[in-house]
Amino acid sequence: MMNRRSERTVLIVLLVLTWAAFAPLEAKTILRLGTVVPKGSAWHDTLLYLRQEWRRISDGEVDLRIYAGGVLGDETQMVRQVRAGRIQAVALSANGLSRIDGGVAALQIPLMLDSYEELDYVRDRIAPKLEQRIEEQGTKHKVLFWTDGGWVRFFAKKPVRTLDDIRKMRLFTSAGDAETEKLWKSFRFNVVPLSATDMLTSLQTGMIDAFDVPPLFALFDRSYTQAPNMLDLKIAPLIGGVVVSKKAWDTVPEQYRDEMLKAGREAGAKLRGEIRRLGPDSIVQMKQRGLNVIVPDKATLDAWQSEVEAIYPKLRGSYCPADLFDEVKRLRDEYRKSKGQ
Repeated sequence: MMNRRSERTVLIVLLVLTWAAFAPLEAKTILRLGTVVPKGSAWHDTLLYLRQEWRRISDGEVDLRIYAGGVLGDETQMVRQVRAGRIQAVALSANGLSRIDGGVAALQIPLMLDSYEELDYVRDRIAPKLEQRIEEQGTKHKVLFWTDGGWVRFFAKKPVRTLDDIRKMRLFTSAGDAETEKLWKSFRFNVVPLSATDMLTSLQTGMIDAFDVPPLFALFDRSYTQAPNMLDLKIAPLIGGVVVSKKAWDTVPEQYRDEMLKAGREAGAKLRGEIRRLGPDSIVQMKQRGLNVIVPDKATLDAWQSEVEAIYPKLRGSYCPADLFDEVKRLRDEYRKSKGQ
């Protein structure tokens, strides 16, 4: 016969074993991901979906912890945090990706591409080279997937049509993004480097008069209300991607990596489709709320194209590597020739 102390001991052991059988497994691999994308946005929803998929694939062994809305700083700061090992992954625009490797800028040369079909054709063929460069640079990174955020357009407090109109204004550029600052200065723009989190306040206080973002961004953060004039000229596609440090990726159990990477690629493709659907609709919504859309005539468009292309020799080799500049242009021309353009 067991005494009461023995009975209590057996009961406790049984309770612990029962709890252990039904309690969720603690993740063995934790990947912390930072991003400036706002909570509730399509980009954030995609990251949440990826987190769920990775948990499913790994039976809970891998957990993706997401810090959205710029709570960890701007993109430059988060790239530094990945290098320091404080976080393991980051979702970035091309500005942030260029802090890892400047080759990404080749996909954002102003007025080089003018359709998503061109972008997809070029990016699909150049991505392996970009991914290899990113994996080999400094703190080595693994590209989980590519995406985009829509076509960048100029928003301003006053109506703008020409390059000279933009030059009269104080144009926002992201602090720490030396290449974009150099790019805009090559067009003789009056740039004001600021943290992305300070852009709205700077519009309100008059520190800046204009900025360049995809319409969907302007709708989501309501920045268009402070700069309610949009030039309907597709400057460049905003490229984005999610990367993880190679060191952290190698801690993921090998049997899960291929399927996790496949889930990432599928999530990126799904997000691209969603963004491309939402982009035009965002302009409609802003117009209904007072946005003034300036549509340039053919002569103005030709003037933009001519003046921008005159700057290309300065960008080739400085804004992005010369070989990648040439490859993007070659692929673009190849696509247009195949379409009889």
